[in-house]
Amino acid sequence: MSPKQQRGEATVEQVLNTALGIYASSGEGGLTLSAITQASGVSSGSIYHHFGSLDGVVTALTLRSLGQLLNTLGTALIQTTHARSGIRAVILAYLDFARTQPTEARLIHSATADREGMAQAGQIRDSQEARLAPIALWIQAHQDAGELADLSAPMIESLVLGPVVAVVRRWLTVGDIDMDEAARVLPDRIWRSVSPDRPAALASSAAASG
Repeated sequence: MSPKQQRGEATVEQVLNTALGIYASSGEGGLTLSAITQASGVSSGSIYHHFGSLDGVVTALTLRSLGQLLNTLGTALIQTTHARSGIRAVILAYLDFARTQPTEARLIHSATADREGMAQAGQIRDSQEARLAPIALWIQAHQDAGELADLSAPMIESLVLGPVVAVVRRWLTVGDIDMDEAARVLPDRIWRSVSPDRPAALASSAAASG
């Protein structure tokens, strides 16, 4: 990497770190171009050069946070042996990410992120392909072993992550969710929705997770 490229990457990280700090302290309403330039010392021209617009900064910051979450989930998943323990690990890792990195979690679950996700779902998924591929391979391997329901990978992802996303979003916005209760309750209840429809497989997986 050339010195110019290194400087460019350093500038991008500086802007994103500054934007994250502003978002944490002032919310999306405080995340203005003026606030970023004043706090980071990076000129507006340089920000436009690297991100195209303020929306580009927010999108890049959201994608960086999403990448961190997916890395966390993927790491938790591939360290497990059995399907049930893997599902449990992913759920607990997601909840822990929200608790330990609430600013990133709030950004990922924001209305802006939802709009971007709807408008650019394909591009976003493509940009995270390297992080998503190991998860898809894990699902396929455990389906082949008869440890997961014979459903499409997107359906498995939705059944596992859908309830967790809903819990985290409510915890971030309304605040009436007990995350310790969620950690106790969600793994077993979600497992029932993706476990194979064979008593022997269920008993084997339950013994492995015990």
